[in-house]
Amino acid sequence: MTTSGPTVSAKQDTPSREELITRADDLRSLLWEAAPEADRTRRVADKTFQAIRDAGLTRLLVPRRFDGYDSGMRTFLEVTIALGRGCGSSAWVTGVLNTGNWLAASYSDQAQADVWGENSAATTAGVLAPTAEAKVVDGGIVLTGKWGYASGSNHCDWVSVCYPGTSPDDPGMQLALVPVQDVTLEDTWFVSGMRATGSNTVVAHEVFVPAHRLRPLTPLFTGANATGGAGLSGRASLAGLLSLSLAGAQLGQAEAALDYVLEKAPKRSITTTVYGSQSESVGFQIDVAEASSMIIAAREITRQAADILDDYAAKAELPPETVRTQLRVNLAWAARQAFLAVDLLMSAHGSSAFAEVNPLQRIWRDAGIASRHAAFFRRVTQELHGKALLEKNPSAISFLV
Repeated sequence: MTTSGPTVSAKQDTPSREELITRADDLRSLLWEAAPEADRTRRVADKTFQAIRDAGLTRLLVPRRFDGYDSGMRTFLEVTIALGRGCGSSAWVTGVLNTGNWLAASYSDQAQADVWGENSAATTAGVLAPTAEAKVVDGGIVLTGKWGYASGSNHCDWVSVCYPGTSPDDPGMQLALVPVQDVTLEDTWFVSGMRATGSNTVVAHEVFVPAHRLRPLTPLFTGANATGGAGLSGRASLAGLLSLSLAGAQLGQAEAALDYVLEKAPKRSITTTVYGSQSESVGFQIDVAEASSMIIAAREITRQAADILDDYAAKAELPPETVRTQLRVNLAWAARQAFLAVDLLMSAHGSSAFAEVNPLQRIWRDAGIASRHAAFFRRVTQELHGKALLEKNPSAISFLV
């Protein structure tokens, strides 16, 4: 569904990190109450998403000249963590659409004006798999193809899609920026977790895309943006940004699971034992302590990754290959730790955690699916970093470096 909003005055002050986190925290109750219905209907409700957008939380990586916030990676992470405490799918969609806007901001000035010139609240989804065909025509290309797993597709105004190069001089992957009304969205996202992310399939059939809304993808991974004139967010490493954009939702929902288990513990007994309250059980105490430590460790290593990305962006430098691959490993580890903490909390809470009315089962399903995203494949990220450490070429096996 295409959404729109008013253009906000460019004279407004850019909100601080603390202000943006507060705005996200203020939405927690709304997101928490709406999450069960979002899970059932397989989409974030329009009212819920509009509240996120009205709070400015989809403009974190939009250039300031279009009334965006250019907030940096640490702020981006903290906002999505805060949203994840209310609803993992809503936080995921917010993270993905901000990343799509980051991609849109890498296109030509004319393309950026197309997106935000009349609507500073416009949002962009993105898919980087080159599952399309392009035919060169006067003034641009004609694009035909399908792109699956397009998270945020229910709430985007634009979509940035990938296609193989059409020129012998540049055979690498290319990007095309397309208004969502020019494509079809196929409802294909039928999964057991993260059900409300709208990760459906984008379909284009002979869609004309003008040349000013085309760009090569490879330079974004090799750091062409890092030394450019973009703001802090625009100079971030794309591989790091892609993983970081998905991590906040997982950390936030793990924290929500811990809060829920701790809140219910004093009033829950442990069947077949003398414990009238879970809080009195040493075993339970150990479980929640361990889960808490896992979540804290995952959160801190993810924050460290965000700070490293911001530090290099501030210096207008692409992080070295060993740093980039280390960040991939760390973020994959954090995603797994978040899921394992939720899984431990499920056991600590008891079998009623799996009741359909219990929010823990939804968080468990969401965390299980999210932690298995391609960005977090542990063995792949480990191989990438191992190759970098041994001065091999990690890009030979993945472009996400």
